Amino acid sequence: MVGRVLGIPLHLNPSMLLLAVLVTVVYGGFVQSQLALPPALGYLIGFGFVVCLLGSVLLHELGHALTARRFGIGVRGITLELLGGYTEMDRDAPTPRVDALVSLAGPAVSLILGGLAGVAAYLLPDRTVLGQIAFQLAASNLLVAVFNALPGLPLDGGRALRALVWALIGDRNRATVVAGWAGRLVALVTGLVVVLLYRLNLLTLFGLVFILLVVFTLWQGAGQSIRLARMTSRFPLVDLAALARPVLSVPSGTPLAEAQRQRAADPRTDAALAVADSSGKLVALVDSYAAGKVPPDRRPWVAVDSVARNVAALPALRADLTGEQVVRAVQAHPGERYLVVSGEDVVGVLDVTDLAAVLEPGRHPRRTAPVKEGS
Repeated sequence: MVGRVLGIPLHLNPSMLLLAVLVTVVYGGFVQSQLALPPALGYLIGFGFVVCLLGSVLLHELGHALTARRFGIGVRGITLELLGGYTEMDRDAPTPRVDALVSLAGPAVSLILGGLAGVAAYLLPDRTVLGQIAFQLAASNLLVAVFNALPGLPLDGGRALRALVWALIGDRNRATVVAGWAGRLVALVTGLVVVLLYRLNLLTLFGLVFILLVVFTLWQGAGQSIRLARMTSRFPLVDLAALARPVLSVPSGTPLAEAQRQRAADPRTDAALAVADSSGKLVALVDSYAAGKVPPDRRPWVAVDSVARNVAALPALRADLTGEQVVRAVQAHPGERYLVVSGEDVVGVLDVTDLAAVLEPGRHPRRTAPVKEGS
């Protein structure tokens, strides 16, 4: 975080440094040739344009953030990166109308900035430093406004399209999938157009590469939107009590070989092996990978505790959490396994692969039984 703007945390992605250097060099060289300036002054002006450009992107994102705040949606932060920026909110818009207003606020700000810069460029003398910067700011902001308004996710226009489809069919997740496929279509058409412009010598090689990078980012963003929507639609299927694997505990100090023998004999094929203290309280969970690394001839002499992880170090999930709450908790505390608790009692262990199998059954088929520690 580099600071706060109107109380909103502001982050700069390291890729923004690459953009700053590229724009400084390219635009600085352009100004040098147009106005016959010394190289140092040209690059200084190029850097000044970078600052103005960053300010424009920040105002665009503030348009989203402040509109979201207006409708009671919390804003976690704004991040500026190589290809623009994004605003992170703490929840989705509650209605299609709010979703559309928040989405279109950013392009509206860019359109206003482009108009003001265009008026300034018209009023300022031609072939001057200020006139050139005003013209470039007008062109860049108007381009951002128009391009962002295209109807496909992850663009702002795609969010507006989602809001429209959501209002028509009443299902936000299905609307997101529609807008995501529209985003892929926008990316494909944009890629074909820029290749054609390059072949007609209307676009430089640098411009071709940069725009194709944008196209790739759009394609990826659209795919992520589709994937997330499909996962979100399966949140109601997440039953933590049913997903939690039962626990088979052995006393502290039990040889690893004996613990594995009891685990193999247990009829619950998906049970998680754990360690209990003298009072029967579960204190550690066996790490299957660490147990498997112990040579078989050493396992009768190695205590199971040495390949177990203290339960205090594992995140806990309440058994009564909803599917959405489970996913949010896992996102906040990434890990491989989680204790499922009811009050102070551990009622099971959630393997994150089992959760993934529910949310994305095609990508993550659920294992019917965990890998045995000795395999």
